[in-house]
Amino acid sequence: MKVQKWLSSILLTGAILTLATTAQAHVNVYPKETTTGAYEKYTVRVPVEKDVNTTKVRLEFPDNVKVSTVMPIPGWDYAFEKDSEGRNKAITWTATAGGIKSHEFMEFAFVGANPKETGSLTWKAYQTYADGETVEWTGDKDSKTPASVTTVNAGAGEDDHGAAQTAAPAQAAAQTGGSSNTLPTVLAGLALLVAIIGFFRKKA
Repeated sequence: MKVQKWLSSILLTGAILTLATTAQAHVNVYPKETTTGAYEKYTVRVPVEKDVNTTKVRLEFPDNVKVSTVMPIPGWDYAFEKDSEGRNKAITWTATAGGIKSHEFMEFAFVGANPKETGSLTWKAYQTYADGETVEWTGDKDSKTPASVTTVNAGAGEDDHGAAQTAAPAQAAAQTGGSSNTLPTVLAGLALLVAIIGFFRKKA
């Protein structure tokens, strides 16, 4: 019975670790929450799930977000795509060197003017590998390749750009920083440690 309980704890810990790793492996746009009327710094996190380098990343902007500023990344070129009205509707980053290697990730940043209405923003991303395969991160939240979604909450004021810019770095750090990604792994590790200690105590 003791052995069965110990094995159950190990299996549960493994499941937690698997879920945490899977969630981190998706292409995501941060922050996950923002405010109306803000000039937000958005960050696209691109991990590599294959043993092949990622060489191109394309991101489609939601219709109600205006993007005109992008942060340059060494080793990558970028190009905007415009619609019939001259609005930037998408951006493509293309590697000029080796790209993103297996077991690595990169982050691409840009600034977007948020809509004045609350709601959600859906970011469709396309990740192209060196072997020619393109993974389309455009599905719903329950799919294997979900599109990233940002919730737009009511802000203090539509023209309060200064306050929005001041709050953006702290918000981005909270939602894109390592702590948000490592917490599930740390908790799973602690659960495993407690299970092992309990097993040996009972055995003694």
